[in-house]
Amino acid sequence: MTAAAPATTLRERLAAVRTGLRENPGTLRLTAVRLAGQFGDGMFQAALSGAILFNPERETDPLAIAGGFAALLLPYSIIGPYAGALLDRWDRRLVLLVANLLRALFILLTAAGLLAGIHATPLLLGALAVVGVSRFVGAGVAAALPRVLSQRWLVPMNSVLATVASGCAILGAGVAFSLVGLIGAGDLAAAVAAAVSAVGSVVGAVVVAGFRPRALGPDIAAASGDTGVGPARRGTARAIAAGLRAGATAAWRSREVTTTFLGIGAHRIVFGADTLLMVLVLRRGDDSAVGTHLAKFSVAITATGAGMLTAAVVAPFLIPRLGRARTVVTCLSAAIAVQLLLVTPITIATGDAERWAEGLLLTAAFLLGLAGQVIKLTGDAAMQIDIDDTRRGQVFALQDTVFNITFVLALAGTALIVPADGRSPAVVMGAAAVYACGIAAIAVNSRRSTPA
Repeated sequence: MTAAAPATTLRERLAAVRTGLRENPGTLRLTAVRLAGQFGDGMFQAALSGAILFNPERETDPLAIAGGFAALLLPYSIIGPYAGALLDRWDRRLVLLVANLLRALFILLTAAGLLAGIHATPLLLGALAVVGVSRFVGAGVAAALPRVLSQRWLVPMNSVLATVASGCAILGAGVAFSLVGLIGAGDLAAAVAAAVSAVGSVVGAVVVAGFRPRALGPDIAAASGDTGVGPARRGTARAIAAGLRAGATAAWRSREVTTTFLGIGAHRIVFGADTLLMVLVLRRGDDSAVGTHLAKFSVAITATGAGMLTAAVVAPFLIPRLGRARTVVTCLSAAIAVQLLLVTPITIATGDAERWAEGLLLTAAFLLGLAGQVIKLTGDAAMQIDIDDTRRGQVFALQDTVFNITFVLALAGTALIVPADGRSPAVVMGAAAVYACGIAAIAVNSRRSTPA
């Protein structure tokens, strides 16, 4: 069957998605797992940001913020590629079921810690578990999607799903901030919002339980060379240990997947630096105005999310016309201009000019969210189409590693040089240079030969 032509308008993409859902009924249930998780993650992350980043009673200087993100993301980033082997070795339905239940448990434990008023370190350990499991669930859903959806529907489905998923995360964050506003800023409000976010994980577990065993893959016989019993089960530990190498090798063999990795890595470095910068500049002023600071942070998150929503409309238009590599380069080039023109003012503005600079920063958040999500959608399409099912879970887990490690390294490096009020034009210039280096690396990568 000849693949359908790429949909060029939003109406055509929505029609393609409706047709894909009718032809592939399992897609709707897998979509529900993703959306429920995104809603819960948005609530949980917003609750923690209010309790830790904008609470004057907790230590949140630049190094402490970077250390908190490192505690949250690095442990999973290190084991992620190895854990990705589980997605290519074990029943993905069972993995997603257990992961959702574990995430709900960890969320409730973290909420209990917030309610008890414990210090930041134990809270970060609980949040570490939640974020790690969430990343694992996300990689599992992405790896399983081609098992319930025809390849010709992957690109339009990815774009629309990204729109709805980002909207669910923003909605979850909005619900959390609303709860905090109703109850009052503090640990009690954050605990309630975090506890409610566990509903997303419970819903995801119930939905994924409706799949038949092995319905989400992987093909064990293809992955192990036998029926998946006896020697195959005994080889699971070896498969986990080889996860990093296998995932990296599979990604390296596809020049376009490697290109998207370079784009994702460059963007996440800049996004890490800009995230710390944004937190610092939005906390300027009276430390007692926690509600005002949190409201500004909420608006910035909404602007970034709106850019990600727009990417779902833009990506299917750009990718067929420019190709994957040119799409990534175009986004990185546009991001350089955004950094220099829209982010720089907040690092030098004083007095009344700060309000004007904050408006430019929100515009930058929207545009960088747009550019980053287009790159991410380009990478998802490349991995789902170019990577074999027996390696797809490892490659998606490796992508999470690129996301997290580059993000944390950028945070740590920025924390060492940025002042507490975020006034550092050098950070913005350095971030623009990172985007330029990403473009240069993609140019080099495009000229290398790849194995057949």
